[in-house]
Amino acid sequence: MAILSWLGLGLLTTPLALFKLNPYSYQQISFNRGSYEGHQRPVISPDLEAYIQQTLTKSNVPGLSLAIVPKDGEPEFRSWGNMTDDGEKTTPETLFHLASVSKAFVASSLGILIDDFANGRNTSALPPGLSQFTWKTKLRDILPDEWELMDEWASEKVNIHDILSHVTGMPRWVLVINRNHDYSYGPNDTPIDVVRRLKHLRPAYELREKYSYNNQMFLVGAHIVSTYAKPYTQFVEERIFAPLGMTSTTFSPSQAAASGKFTQAWTKHGRLLPEWFNEDIAQLNAGPGAVISSTSDMSKWINMWLNSGIYMNKTIIPLSAFENITTAYSITFGKPENAKNSIGGYGMGWFRSSYQGHDVIYHTGSIPGFSTRIPFLPQDGLGIIVFANADDKAETVANISDRVMEDALHIRGFSEAFDRSVLCQIHASASNTPNHTYNGPLADIAQTNLSIDDYSGTYTNPGYGAFTLCGPSSTSSYCEGVLSEFASVDAHSYNTIDAPQLVAAWPRIWSSHVRMSYLKDSKFLVFFTALFPNGYGTDTTPFETADSDTFQTSAEFVIQDGEVMGFGLLGLVGEITERERQETTIRDKAEAWFVKV
Repeated sequence: MAILSWLGLGLLTTPLALFKLNPYSYQQISFNRGSYEGHQRPVISPDLEAYIQQTLTKSNVPGLSLAIVPKDGEPEFRSWGNMTDDGEKTTPETLFHLASVSKAFVASSLGILIDDFANGRNTSALPPGLSQFTWKTKLRDILPDEWELMDEWASEKVNIHDILSHVTGMPRWVLVINRNHDYSYGPNDTPIDVVRRLKHLRPAYELREKYSYNNQMFLVGAHIVSTYAKPYTQFVEERIFAPLGMTSTTFSPSQAAASGKFTQAWTKHGRLLPEWFNEDIAQLNAGPGAVISSTSDMSKWINMWLNSGIYMNKTIIPLSAFENITTAYSITFGKPENAKNSIGGYGMGWFRSSYQGHDVIYHTGSIPGFSTRIPFLPQDGLGIIVFANADDKAETVANISDRVMEDALHIRGFSEAFDRSVLCQIHASASNTPNHTYNGPLADIAQTNLSIDDYSGTYTNPGYGAFTLCGPSSTSSYCEGVLSEFASVDAHSYNTIDAPQLVAAWPRIWSSHVRMSYLKDSKFLVFFTALFPNGYGTDTTPFETADSDTFQTSAEFVIQDGEVMGFGLLGLVGEITERERQETTIRDKAEAWFVKV
């Protein structure tokens, strides 16, 4: 059962030579630089096809679509496996959710809009006192009636460049386990709802202190386009999709499904999933990750990036926007972890680093049922598109992408036996799995003899909303239904939880339910999950999406005079923050504090 994972980060690899030679002297290894431009094509050889097929079989990926895009000339396309449960084959026209690969469309749209204002093509009235709209325009000035962060200084100083470079201080996305404040918004929210609730969400860092991946800020970016031009999805369709000839690309799941080209999606364990986004959710998440496209269409998008914003002799993205978007602004990881990878940075919607001496601009993505990766190498004139229709396959698409890059550039390969998960953790978060065992007593933790049912009840947070936790003995009709759904799933689970539990139905974008498993004292492990008590498709066996053997989030309840006052969520950030180190109470340490009502 797969963790709900969205909008993933790049994975690092290591060369085979590190293990054939002295593993402690890898700094002395030099790689063959190679090149792509001018080499005989095609790149897709029988050996590469065999490698990809073997990788897909080993990784349990039903279908994959690949494109190799040159700066000049025709792309190569190849597809493997199935796009539907009844065996319909994947093709270059098959449509996939892009997930976080969509983020570059937000940055591009804002770049186009900034250029429109600068050249008089957009004459929309700016707020009083604001004379121009640039990358350095402050959010408080461009969204004066909506923008506010909990940190007053950050709220005053954050600009457009900051929100698209993940340096606002809002919590990061960590690996495939946590989503920071992404659980704060639900399927009935609008972009304005999300923007206005940012003031209730605690930051993890100070403004520009460090890179901290955050999805909501790209939702804010799309909202700015909607406010000063036209609805974001319409703007992208008219200014990007249409001039590029991306005729199958859409934000609409229903439109994609009606085309007959939209792939179905699977969990990492092979369970078929329903479409995760309805039309309203797709509109809400249009900026962070709701573009749907094919390798055929996306080859045009990547060709434009290889040509500095120009496609078929027509400028799609102004050169100044292209330079700003692709230039690293924040440091994602500050030192290379092996001989073939450089330090990494993030521009606006694109990561940037080097691979065996080759400059690589890339992004990856993941939502339930999809794993994607797109790197392009501007100096080598090479782009690669890898789309898979299963979730939690970041390592798989990264391995395939790197192998294609190596074959295209004629550079040395790497060891597939190397444990890439370690470097994935380094890339996504500069720390190991956080340890929330604190030294010394906490001022508001009381040793109690409360039963598990004493923790049940309704809890609320102004940024997250309210939900009701049910204990084993809860008897309301709501709780009876929730407990029945969890019982159905647990009866068929391969990794059951024996500890007492609190459960709740809590419809969010990325989950439908919450499971809290008792740990000790007043501490519970928290699993944001989606339940399918009737299975899905032809398999009616119940299942859920969260793995109970992987967690980072915990809830610590505060007891006062024998009564539960509330709980704090900890571990959403993926590392112990300065606030957690300095504060003494759960209420102040927590990334989100919920009051019992």
